[in-house]
Amino acid sequence: MIDDLDMDLTPVMAEQPDPLLFATVSGAHLYGFPSQDSDLDLRGVHLLPAADLVGLREPEETRSRIWVRYGVEMDLVTHDLRKFVRLMLRRNGYVLEQLLSPLVVHTTEAHRELAALAPGVLTGHHAHHYRGFAATQWRLFQKTGELKPLLYTFRVLLTGIHLMRSGEVQAHLPTLLGTCPDAPAYLPDLIAAKAEREHGRAEVDHARVAADIERLHVVLDEAQAASVLPDAPTAYDALHDFVVRVRLDG
Repeated sequence: MIDDLDMDLTPVMAEQPDPLLFATVSGAHLYGFPSQDSDLDLRGVHLLPAADLVGLREPEETRSRIWVRYGVEMDLVTHDLRKFVRLMLRRNGYVLEQLLSPLVVHTTEAHRELAALAPGVLTGHHAHHYRGFAATQWRLFQKTGELKPLLYTFRVLLTGIHLMRSGEVQAHLPTLLGTCPDAPAYLPDLIAAKAEREHGRAEVDHARVAADIERLHVVLDEAQAASVLPDAPTAYDALHDFVVRVRLDG
């Protein structure tokens, strides 16, 4: 149960057709700027039976469901363990944020083991993920003028910078503001404005914001160049053994 969300999600987890290794809260709640009308993004890993992976039928490696419960729109996406670990090995910061989210709905010993292996997939090339994600969100902001994609743009750039400098995956924007001196001083005001409305427009100086985004891209480039993170994952074999063991035990 996530106390600050004031809802018990245990029944939701119990409804899933296969065992869950974990489920966490992602999206705006994880990033530190949820709105009063934000939906609830749930992400996790399910474990398919071994027979589903060796037979003729295509396995259901990804499941996605959107529905309303407790008056809140919920969005649940889970991947089978093998697919999730493959995504981890492809410089995908998004799945690492889900795995390491402190907003835990459901956990197991396997979840804790997988989280402990996460540092072994981090590389300097994860900067490409955050750079590309920022570019996508910036284009969306330019099209819609909404505050949400603007905050996403800042969040992913600051997450990427922090990761390159510290080797830590930190997705919570208010926390990043306290660790990154490169963050613009007006971001707390934008976070406060976002709390009032999920799709509100951004009342900002567009020229100033564009300059700050460009500057943070440069900072990310510099942080990547100076990063001590390796060029390739170091935990491939350990992750392979983990997936095999958990599958056979399951």
